[in-house]
Formats: sequence, C-alpha cells, structure tokens
Amino acid sequence: MATVTKTRNSIRFRGRSFLALVLAPELPLQDWFVEFDDLLRRSPSFFIGRAVVLDVTSLNLDKAALADLIAKLFDRKVRVMGVEGAKASSLGLGMPPAMSGGRVVDVPDPVDEEASTSEEDEKPKSAPPPQLVPATSPSLVVDHAVRSGQSIVFPEGDVTVIGSVASGAEIVAGGSVHVYGPLRGRVLAGTTGNPSARIFCHKLEAELLSIDGLYQTADEMQPGLLGRPVQVWLKDDTLMFAALD
Repeated sequence: MATVTKTRNSIRFRGRSFLALVLAPELPLQDWFVEFDDLLRRSPSFFIGRAVVLDVTSLNLDKAALADLIAKLFDRKVRVMGVEGAKASSLGLGMPPAMSGGRVVDVPDPVDEEASTSEEDEKPKSAPPPQLVPATSPSLVVDHAVRSGQSIVFPEGDVTVIGSVASGAEIVAGGSVHVYGPLRGRVLAGTTGNPSARIFCHKLEAELLSIDGLYQTADEMQPGLLGRPVQVWLKDDTLMFAALD
C-alpha cells in the first residue's frame, strides 16, 4: 500500500511599494516640536494611519536621544515605521528598522519622497485603502467626487478630479492637482520633491494645502479667497494664492 506524504506549503514572500511620508526634524528639536505641535493643533488627523519614515541624517543622535525623539512622536500619534540616516549603534531591539533607498523623481515631483518598502501601511479600519495607480501613467483623472475618508495617491504625476473633494478626503500627487469642484479636504502636491507643482480648484474650502512639504491650514488662508476659484503655487519657500475669477 502506497504512503501519501502531504507536502507542507512553502513560505511565500511578496514585495509591495507604499507611499510614506518622510519626516525630517531640525535642530534645535525643542523649537521644531513647537512648530510640529502647531501643525497638529490645526490638523490633528494629518498623521493618523500614515506610514512615516523618520530622517535623522542631519541630527547625529545617539541611541538614547533617538529613542526619546521617537517616543515624543509616538505620544503625538505619529507611528515611525523606519529610520533613515541613523548610526547603526543608535538602532537595535525595540527600535524601528533602518531604511534607505527611497526613490526621488527627478522631474516635477509636500511632505516627502516616495519610500519603497515591503511593510504594510496601517490604515484606520474605518477608512478605505488608498487607491494606488500604475506607475506607467503620467497623470490620473478621477471622474467622480472623492468622499470623506478616501485617499487618492498618485506619486508619478498630476491628478485631476472632476468633482468635489469632501472634508476628510485627501489627494496626494507627485505633480499638480486640479479639482473641478469644491475642495474641502486636503491636497498634497509635489510630494516627491517638485516645487513647481501647483494646486487649482473651483471653490477653495480646503482643510490643508501643501506643495513640496510647505503647507497652510484653513485658518491661515486668506478669508477673501474662500469659496472662490483659486490657484496655489510655491515661491521663495512661501505658498502663494491667487483668485482665478
């Protein structure tokens, strides 16, 4: 009688690429945290559910100082998934892993560079996952309204939304963003290092706007521009606003 031996399934590995925010604190850290806390006060949900890579290249921190920095960010609900630019002696058990090799796009590309990683980005279970589109497309057209809780992520180029962007929704683009409707959510343009990116909308009511890492929240925007067609661009590290009507 033949004996049948069941073969155990092999362990399977898959690679995935996710867009991560790269957070680069500056010295003195005490002053940097004052500005960071101001951002969180004005946009408290900005980092919730996001993959964050901590770039400490310019800080030269020892292990205790790096652990303290990560702990302070954790207290602010910022979850660091990896550390870039840290000394090997500063990392180890209980610390996020070292990361490197994030790809910066040389052509028109606020907040970060695209970080390629095999770790999954934790998203709030109540929110739909980001819609990642193929890297072969130079632009993305969304022909419907973007609802609250949705996130459209397109690091390779421009995003055009034919409709509204609701409060609590988000558009993240490597290039420019065009919204043919009311913009009530958040828009991050030029996210892969593109200071020439622009934001256009038919009705400005945004929670937060950012180009190449520089941002403004709703309470900083000129009241006279609210509710009007507007374009936003970057000049001398300052976000510039102009009405289009």
